[in-house]
Amino acid sequence: MSPVTRGFQGRRRDDGPRDRLPPGQYLVEDFPVLSAGPTPHIPLEEWRLRITGAIDAPREWSWAEFRALPSEEVTKDIHCVTKWSKLDTVWEGVSLDVLLADVETAAEHVLVHAYGDYTTNLPLEDLTDGQAWIAFAYDGQPLEPEHGGPARLLVPHLYLWKSAKWVHELELLTADEPGFWETYGYHSYGDPWREQRYAGD
Repeated sequence: MSPVTRGFQGRRRDDGPRDRLPPGQYLVEDFPVLSAGPTPHIPLEEWRLRITGAIDAPREWSWAEFRALPSEEVTKDIHCVTKWSKLDTVWEGVSLDVLLADVETAAEHVLVHAYGDYTTNLPLEDLTDGQAWIAFAYDGQPLEPEHGGPARLLVPHLYLWKSAKWVHELELLTADEPGFWETYGYHSYGDPWREQRYAGD
């Protein structure tokens, strides 16, 4: 297994609003870091985002082309499988609805690829209808590398490992394919409200 890079531990709070805190979670005010390997540093002139797989034609954006797309600011609660949650996090990013707007596909699944060879799988329907973004800013600042910069996937309704850091490719598939953590026993879907941490949960 690849090494796990751990950052600082969250400052724990146990007084969070129960209607916003999934079962088994506790609140933090900082932003803990947990990565499956060393942090890649991608020069913006080399960064690319691609949509590939079972689609009519591949799509590709350079950093300048990506940043020219319509973006939006969103405020979301995020939940890590290691049991910390952080409320009201503020991101800016490009909605997957924008990126997939003219894509023709019969795919129902996506394998997300990141710089550093990380992957994770999601249903395509969980990336559309205003549920997911490619985020490039956090709390009004460019996204730092340890948090997935220059750009990461943000899918806040699932555990945070599904929001792949350093994203560079969305591979649309007609059959599901497990990603990095899923091959080591993590849940294929990862719904924090159902405590889907591990296969069988």
